[in-house]
Amino acid sequence: MRRVVVTGLGVVAPNGVGKEAFWNACLNGKSGIRPIQSFDASNHPVRIAGEVDFDVQPYLPNEQKKSVKVMGRASQFAIGAAALALRDSGLDLQRENPERIGVVMGAGLVPMEMADIAPVLQETCDEDGQFDPTRLNRAGNSVLFPLWILKHLPNMAAAHVSMCFNAQGPNNTVTTACVAGTQAVGEAFRLITRGDADVMLAGGADSRIEPLLLMAYAALGTLSRGDRPPEEVSRPYDRFRDGFVMGEGAGVLVLEDEERARARDATIYAEVLGFGSSFDAYSLTKPDPEAKGAARAIREALREARVDARDVDYINAHGTSTRLNDQMETVAIKKVFGEGAQLVPLSSIKSMIGHLIGAAGAVEAAALAMTLKSNAIPPTINLTHPDPNCDLDYTPRTARELQVRTAVSTSFGFGGQNGALVMRQYAG
Repeated sequence: MRRVVVTGLGVVAPNGVGKEAFWNACLNGKSGIRPIQSFDASNHPVRIAGEVDFDVQPYLPNEQKKSVKVMGRASQFAIGAAALALRDSGLDLQRENPERIGVVMGAGLVPMEMADIAPVLQETCDEDGQFDPTRLNRAGNSVLFPLWILKHLPNMAAAHVSMCFNAQGPNNTVTTACVAGTQAVGEAFRLITRGDADVMLAGGADSRIEPLLLMAYAALGTLSRGDRPPEEVSRPYDRFRDGFVMGEGAGVLVLEDEERARARDATIYAEVLGFGSSFDAYSLTKPDPEAKGAARAIREALREARVDARDVDYINAHGTSTRLNDQMETVAIKKVFGEGAQLVPLSSIKSMIGHLIGAAGAVEAAALAMTLKSNAIPPTINLTHPDPNCDLDYTPRTARELQVRTAVSTSFGFGGQNGALVMRQYAG
């Protein structure tokens, strides 16, 4: 079993693009939640989100620049995060065997872009403005962009990353809701440990800030409608939390066989030790209040890592800012860590970037690697009125300097998906 280390980090997040900008914002408690700019949300039930101002063109190789017309927004974020991670890693791709470099990306539901389908819908209406299905095929053939569907396939983020950087090794897409980014890193870690690849680009990308999707999440009761300044709405573990804020972006980690990373004198952020996964089998929309599946995923990650729960110094928590999830996660941590749960600091960066769904776990894995490298814990901002049912050390409001040798990142998603990663400070 080969050891696996993190040698590159790329982040495209609402509060910063690039590892340094993102991490400095997190440590300073800077939120990226703002009024929505991508569409007119003045009459929409949700008017704030964690949007990213991003242009993919500078990150594309010249021969791939024309591909933008078939790239969805999430794929563009994935390209940017992968390019930043590779640049950070110092890998010279021209000297690498492309068949030993792979990609695993977390992804999710890809929204239809109204600008693409509006002409088609218009063409299918009769003279009175009524929808006429007999016109649909005729209009589709003449109006719809032939490659339109390529924007909306969930595997396109991994495909575009692989083509842009000539990664010809294992390629996979994980679509396990809010756990996808975490699971992508875990699966990539295992590909290297068993010798199927030497280098993996692992992460997640997602973008759901779109009128219909936001309305659907609002109807589910998961999004906050809090009447506060935007940067104060996401408030994990706070008594007055009322839902999460939608974010968008991507995170990509370069995972590498430890021996080859040392041989090329790479900067090593952390070592990946283990991944755990489970399913609640409880409800499609609600987490199991007893947190049995969530606790099992954490225990499985610790088991694979061969780490005792008493040796964990920090948890990068899922912390969505919903009542049920925050409370369930607290229960899970108590189940795993017992009396020691009160001694383990944790925090949720979703308080600053919102919930990136398929990309959330990947960006949080990047943050975990930075914590291990810098011995600094980002805060949970906006935690001003602690919920008595959430009574752990959530690092409220202010970052903390702390020696962190071993740490965990947790993710929990719709349908009952659970995942956890274990990393430790690299010591050779």
